[in-house]
This record gives sequence, C-alpha cells and structure tokens, in this order.
Amino acid sequence: MKRSDLMGRFLVSVPLAALAVVLVAVGGWFFAAAVTAIGCLCLHELYELLAARRPLRLAGFAGLAGCVIAAKLGGPSALLFAVWVTLPLTFAMAAAKPQLDGSTDSVLATGLGIWWIAIGFSHAVLLRDMTHGGGIVLDALVATFAGDTGAYFGGRSFGTKPLAPRISPRKTVEGLLAGMIAAVAAAFVASLYQDWLAAGTAIAIGVTVAVLAPAGDLFESLIKRDAGAKDTARTLGPHGGALDRLDGVLFSIVGVYWVWHLLG
Repeated sequence: MKRSDLMGRFLVSVPLAALAVVLVAVGGWFFAAAVTAIGCLCLHELYELLAARRPLRLAGFAGLAGCVIAAKLGGPSALLFAVWVTLPLTFAMAAAKPQLDGSTDSVLATGLGIWWIAIGFSHAVLLRDMTHGGGIVLDALVATFAGDTGAYFGGRSFGTKPLAPRISPRKTVEGLLAGMIAAVAAAFVASLYQDWLAAGTAIAIGVTVAVLAPAGDLFESLIKRDAGAKDTARTLGPHGGALDRLDGVLFSIVGVYWVWHLLG
C-alpha cells in the first residue's frame, strides 16, 4: 500500500467529514440548501459522463431542487409527487428541442440522475427532519464510510476472490465482507454514545448500510464502465468526483430512512 495513497485519502476524507458534521448539525433549510448544491454537483458529474446521450440538464437540476423542497415541506408523499412532476417536465424540454432524434436517450439519462441522485439526497432531508434525525444521518454516514474503509483495507490485505470482475475488477469478496463487518460495527459503536438508539436498531441500520452501500458503489462502477471512465470527475483531484465519494451514501441513506421510519 502506497503511503501517498493513504495520505491522499486522509487529506480528502477529514475535511469532508468535518463539513458533513457541520451541515447535519445545523440542519433546517441550510442543510437542504447544502444538499441541493452537492446534489447538483453530483448531477453535473453524471451528466458529463452521459454527455453522449444528451441529458436535459436544466430538467435534472430543477427536478433535484424540486424534490428536495418537496421533501422539506411535505414529506414522503410530496416527494413522490415531485418525482412524478419531473417526467412531464423532462418531456416538455425534450419536445422543445429542435431535433427530436435521440429524445428517448435524453429522457432516460435525465431521469437516471433524478431517480438516483435527487431521490437519494431528498431522503437525507427527510431523515434529518425526523426525531433524532441528525444523529441517524451521521450514523448512516459513519457506517457507510467505515464500510468503504474496511473494504479498502480488507481488499488490499486479504483480497483474492473477485467480487464483480466485469463491473469492478479490483473489488474482492474479502473486501466486501470486511467492509460489511466494519459498517455494522461502526453503527453499533455509535449507538453506545446515543442513549436514545437501541442496539438492535443500530445493528439493523448497520446491516442496511452494509448491504446497500456496496450495491451503490457497484451501480456507479457499472455506469462508469459503460461510459469508459475511471472516475466521474476530477473534483477531488486523484480521488475522483463527488459522486465517486457519495455513491454508497445515495443508496444507504434511503434504506436507513425507512429502517428508522419503521423502528425509530
């Protein structure tokens, strides 16, 4: 393992972790605005990756902002309606283009960003606004990034069996298992400092993250492989784009919201 690689990860991860804590702690419309800005950055990276399919960027950005606002003001039912509204909005913008060739690809590429990124970030807002939501958002982030770190070290130290060689050749079964254990352990340890969070619920959150975060990582890897790209962008220098760092969160945060909704 190269020392420079570890130092680079450290220098990127620590400021981002501190920023996440501040945003979650403040909450409210400040958190919603920050989530919208970060979501738009992730959307931009995705749409650059899918540029050949000519996504309707304005529809995607408007859809993301509308979904976050709906989640903040009206909860899950309003979010569902906002997601539906993005379909006629995308259609209207596609129909207004001078050339209609490739419109289906444009609509699908635009919709991918909304269904994946907008819905994921909107669930972060939904979760933050629940009772003890700030703590649960942080638990989800801690478990997700602990799982990612565990998978990184586990894969480099013990990895021999490829996990999904056609999608991401460097990922291993051993790394996946190490990451899953780390995610569950992180969620459980976090509960020891939160007297309102039962150990069983914390473990359920950890298991949810352990399953969904790697799936989100592989999902993004599939898109990048299809696009012939190693990273979504160079926003974070050698560590790729914002979407590369948040791909697991976009899956796990949705699952954690529903676990907390049912068990909290």
